[in-house]
Amino acid sequence: MAIKKRGKVWQLYKRVPKRYESIEPRKFVWLSLHTDSQSQAEQKEPATWAQMIEAWEAKLAGNSSDAEQRFEAARDLAAARGFRYMRADRVAQVSRDEFLQRIEAVTGPDNDPDLIDAAAMLGGAKEPTITISRALEIYWRLAADETLGKSVDQVRRWKNPRIKAIGNLIAVIGDKPINEISGDDMLDFRQWWFERMESNGLTANSAKKDLGHIGTVLKTVNKMKRLGLVLPLSDLAFGAGEAKQRPPFSDSWIRDKILAPGALDGLNSEAKGILLAMINTGARPSELAALTADQIRLAGNVPHISIEAVDRQLKSANARRVIPLCGISLEAMREFPEGFPRYRSNPASLSATVNKYLRANGLLETPKHTLYGLRHSFEDRQLAASIDERIRRDLMGHALERERYGNGASLDQMQRLVQATAL
Repeated sequence: MAIKKRGKVWQLYKRVPKRYESIEPRKFVWLSLHTDSQSQAEQKEPATWAQMIEAWEAKLAGNSSDAEQRFEAARDLAAARGFRYMRADRVAQVSRDEFLQRIEAVTGPDNDPDLIDAAAMLGGAKEPTITISRALEIYWRLAADETLGKSVDQVRRWKNPRIKAIGNLIAVIGDKPINEISGDDMLDFRQWWFERMESNGLTANSAKKDLGHIGTVLKTVNKMKRLGLVLPLSDLAFGAGEAKQRPPFSDSWIRDKILAPGALDGLNSEAKGILLAMINTGARPSELAALTADQIRLAGNVPHISIEAVDRQLKSANARRVIPLCGISLEAMREFPEGFPRYRSNPASLSATVNKYLRANGLLETPKHTLYGLRHSFEDRQLAASIDERIRRDLMGHALERERYGNGASLDQMQRLVQATAL
């Protein structure tokens, strides 16, 4: 018989199964059935034993080296004991009666506290660190119902935009724990998308899809894993008319602020080099980041860079061009004759890094200014110098609104024109 009477109350009395010997020091367990009626005790015995088994299983899982599994085990163990898992700071705010019940639940044989029970009942289980990439892995499991009935190809097409969106986010802000994602991180990601819209002719809908997929993945993991995080995912959408160009920096601002002695000293050297190279070339940040040593040509009478499709696609056929190096941009490229390896394979993080630095150091002329404004400043200086439209478009990599005839200006001619306005 699995029940015995102790005093006036019936108890469940059973040997501990061998499976649980590693986490249960007792050979036999006594569990109160809270009744003096034998018939009621017999009815309650199966459910009480099942609850005990659940608790032992949760403890076994809690011995795992996997942080996520340990945390889930702590939640399951608390539930098996009749409590809801809470962080320690919230346990401290429960009623006195519940707090004492939780304390009583962690007391083991000989009144010694059970450490696994204590972590579950008193909120001491360490919450797992889930990175952005790990969140996507978890999401596939949590959203398995979304793929029911889909073919292999349909599943692939369902997954790909989510993989792309999460990959874009990681490229800009890094694969950080999701509890460390800040509002500034998401603003940097939004800004990165804005610059892609502006430079590549993409629509706000493309950014909207990325932001939507990221929100779905992170919110699902946060909710289903009961992490209780406040994720900075609101107010990031683009307005219908927001894809207009950002303003150019004025020449005086570039000279007096951005190029002031020491102004860029806190920026990593490659990001600084790309920023300075933009000033007198008007090249896109991604174009400069992708340059190889063969494309940086510092010898000869006209030092220049050659924008080519090397291990990447160009935005358009017009983007293939040569640009003379003058002034501060020539000085910068002389420091990086091999290019910018830090950003060659990860250009997405470049603008976010530079814009964050410029914003933090008061180097943005207005809140609407961004790194990309240096490209527009270069174009404005060419326009103010009355440089022919064909040459301006060739330098910027823009299409010409009429058919192109001949080879255009020589590199020598372009050097003289750019040199006249170089900073």
